[in-house]
Amino acid sequence: MSEVKQQDWADTLACKIRERTVRVGVIGLGYVGLSLAVEFAKSGLQVTGIEIDADKVARLRSGESYVQDVKPYEVKGLIADGKLLVVDDFDRLSELDAVSICVPTPLSKTKDPDISYIAAATKEIVAHLHSGQLVVLESTTYPGTTDEVILPELQKTGLQVGEEFFLAFSPERIDPGNPQYGTHNTPKIIGGVTGRCAQVAKSLYEVAINRVVLVSSARSAEMVKLLENTFRAVNIGLVNEVALMCDRLGINVWEVIEAAATKPFGFMPFYPGPGLGGHCIPVDPYYLAWKLKTLDYKARFIELAAEINTSMPWHVVSKVVDALNEQCKSVNGSNILVLGITYKRNTSDLRESPALDIIKILQGKGATVSFYDTYVADLTSLDGALHVSLDKEVLQEADCVIIATDHGNVNYEWVMAHAPLIVDTRNVAKQISTGRAKVIKL
Repeated sequence: MSEVKQQDWADTLACKIRERTVRVGVIGLGYVGLSLAVEFAKSGLQVTGIEIDADKVARLRSGESYVQDVKPYEVKGLIADGKLLVVDDFDRLSELDAVSICVPTPLSKTKDPDISYIAAATKEIVAHLHSGQLVVLESTTYPGTTDEVILPELQKTGLQVGEEFFLAFSPERIDPGNPQYGTHNTPKIIGGVTGRCAQVAKSLYEVAINRVVLVSSARSAEMVKLLENTFRAVNIGLVNEVALMCDRLGINVWEVIEAAATKPFGFMPFYPGPGLGGHCIPVDPYYLAWKLKTLDYKARFIELAAEINTSMPWHVVSKVVDALNEQCKSVNGSNILVLGITYKRNTSDLRESPALDIIKILQGKGATVSFYDTYVADLTSLDGALHVSLDKEVLQEADCVIIATDHGNVNYEWVMAHAPLIVDTRNVAKQISTGRAKVIKL
């Protein structure tokens, strides 16, 4: 393949991007893929979303949105305008100029990476790969996945990377429920398998995203994502251990953090909680630790932080047990109400939520557990725990109320005026006159 031919394919794709005639596909329409597809479509591009979940496809085609940060009117309008097409098969791949892979990358039961969804998407792309096509992996994974897993499969077509097709990695950075930063205004990291791959991918993403930052390789881009979330996991692990220390020492950990945060340099406040949850922080560090094991290196900070963070639901339950004991009550047979069961305030995401672990542990000790969370109002029960309305009688009848997630739509002052005993894992009682409630902090 001559240098002239290389330049032709890159220029052809760049021209389509400039003229907004580039046809973009997104594989996987979860919270990452749907948000990305909508941003591309809002920028005037023709977007095809590929989703194998028939229920999701039907909901999107009817103008619904199951992703909190994507509004139904956006989906309905883009579909009506012909800018967003939602399909449940991969036949359209051959018509597309660029494809972003936004599929799940969960962990196995042994905490090993499960990249089967990436492999399945890659297999479909290989069957339809053509000259002048860009492929971008967005799913979080271990460093080397793009080079070692995707690239060899695409090269089996006989097409040359950086010449006839282009391959890059661009980590998703969505923060569900964040009112300030969304897909369009969160800087986008891109690392190409070659320099030409990086430039082509950058040109595409700049259409929909305010700032695009290039790094030297796909491996570096993969590592960026893991560093971001490992940084959070380790620092949350540190502050959770500080909370355990302060509990033993009889010190208010929230007061200590607040005072330390007055230092204008050299300190960044993190806050303790009932454990880690969500789609990234509890999962991503394990991807890095697993990769390093293959290189005979033990990621000690990651493993220690994970050990501390996964122990926090047990610490919360121990606070409940001790608080009940002080009132001459056993956790066995007690009525426990959990306020907030999503992993994060003001979102509907239940993935890896520590509140779910707290519920299971309490049930294992014989407690009758109920929960209140308007963000998951469609749930009538969860593992035997009933979803209840939040009223005075419910609060008064609860032997203990656990504030596991501090949603902004709950009147905590009213809660504390009626509940007899509260275990506060989020420090919401800080500015509240607690009324009749006895409040136990984390």
